[in-house]
Amino acid sequence: MLSTLGIAGIIVAVFVGFNIGGSSTGVAFGPSVGSRLVRKATAATLFTSFALVGAWTVGRNVIDTMSSSIVPAAQFSPVASVGVLFFTGLSLLISNLYGVPASTSMTAVGAIVGLGLATGTLNEALMFTIVSAWIVAPLVGFVSGALIGRYAYPYLDRRFAFTRFESHLLVVDDSGSVPRPTFNDEASPRDIVGSVVVVLIACYMGFSAGASNAANAVAPLVGAGGPLTVDQGVLLAVGAFGLGSFTIARRTLDTVGDDITELPILAALIVSAVGGTIITVLSVLGIPASLAVSTTCCIIGLGWGRASRVATVVELATPAETGDDVEVSTGALVTSRDEDVPTSPTVGDLARGEDPPEKSSDEEIPEVPGIGAADAAELDRKSLFDPSAVKRIAVLWVLTPSLAVAGSYPLFLLVL
Repeated sequence: MLSTLGIAGIIVAVFVGFNIGGSSTGVAFGPSVGSRLVRKATAATLFTSFALVGAWTVGRNVIDTMSSSIVPAAQFSPVASVGVLFFTGLSLLISNLYGVPASTSMTAVGAIVGLGLATGTLNEALMFTIVSAWIVAPLVGFVSGALIGRYAYPYLDRRFAFTRFESHLLVVDDSGSVPRPTFNDEASPRDIVGSVVVVLIACYMGFSAGASNAANAVAPLVGAGGPLTVDQGVLLAVGAFGLGSFTIARRTLDTVGDDITELPILAALIVSAVGGTIITVLSVLGIPASLAVSTTCCIIGLGWGRASRVATVVELATPAETGDDVEVSTGALVTSRDEDVPTSPTVGDLARGEDPPEKSSDEEIPEVPGIGAADAAELDRKSLFDPSAVKRIAVLWVLTPSLAVAGSYPLFLLVL
């Protein structure tokens, strides 16, 4: 028989999972829905399915870490479980109020650290490993984005086509005796390849979200003394994700995530693949980490790398000695506006239903200027991430888990 606090913990866990599913579905499948590659119901189904696979497999490692390794499982009394989940939900509120991708994982761990400090049971060695991963993962995201943006992005941008169809990519041909699915008549082979890549990476993001976020919703309720087994916890978390995916995600699929709205589709896919891989690797290792932090750092790095093509490595390292005024901004991801260069739509263009740019044939695609050439980066100078915004985001990343520790420690000290 569940206690009143146990029922309250499950309700809070569903609330947390509901919000995670609503926001994560928009980020993962916004490009796919905006391009009319899949319908919203299909996006919700795919996200929930792949989140289940991620949570049921590698996500168990993260649940184990958060439910029994940072502090002993016996410390998660009904009161402690509700308290940890409360601060996890609070991180979602802070994220929504300030429009910053605050880390639910980092805040949940912060609340557990407060519990460990209050009871004197914190595994300090493990926390050192987790915090180290929190520092390394964003750096890997930034460096990966910078290298791709500087050396590969211009070539990929000229070769991959992403378009928005007037009707969906797959349509039903009922001209015969048996209806059968077929590709849209507007879709060229190049469009189909690009579309398949968009959907596959969206599914991969769903897998990563399930692997990293299931623990945020149910870890305090799993383990010794908890009302749920690991299997039950995974199913509860993913069920809550699905509830959010089929309801509030319909709005986030229209507006898309704040991080990727103005990114070209190609940049959004690169960011998703890099961020998803970082989090999947950490989840396999059982380390709770933030998908939002890793992807945002990749966005910043990709923009920096894209803009830095105007200068050689030597000029970037010693701008004063070269005599050149080398200006490098941290978000110049908008592709060349030269009319001879095919420009991909941004995720926001697709979500708003704006017409895609005119396509060019492969014969019309110009060569990419070399690094350091005068026209190496024909960019829109409006930066997607100005320095002040980057500082604000970084401060809140540190502040939200710190506040979770500062708030949970005295609470658990008083009530436990």
